[in-house]
Amino acid sequence: MTSPSSRGPPTMTMTTTVISVALPVADQDAALAFYTGVLGCELRHDVEVWPGVRMVEVVPPGSRVGLVLLPPDSPLPMAVRLGTSDADAAYERLAGTEGVVLHNEEVLRWDDVPPMFHFSDPDGNHLVYLEEPTTPDDDG
Repeated sequence: MTSPSSRGPPTMTMTTTVISVALPVADQDAALAFYTGVLGCELRHDVEVWPGVRMVEVVPPGSRVGLVLLPPDSPLPMAVRLGTSDADAAYERLAGTEGVVLHNEEVLRWDDVPPMFHFSDPDGNHLVYLEEPTTPDDDG
């Protein structure tokens, strides 16, 4: 058996955390009521990303990983959202990786939103990388 470090490009730490997992829901209000009222999750975000596009995210108490409740036809990716320390470096690395499909022509940069991009792994799983802010402790 070949170890991951002996095949492909040299490894670098790109993924720092799992931020959230998207779940398809038929009705965001009903899903929000279920996840908060029945399962005991807390509301993290309920925002209109752009006109007509709503993102609802809940998180179990004590967890850092959220559940993004999206309608199946949402223009937002039904994906696992991962943190990375450098979205540009991650994009460049993935652009040269066989079997990876980049769904954005470049790293997306919007006001008040971390740099991000959407891609699919070689098995077709959808993922989004979001650059996590650095803290003063990260600089040494």
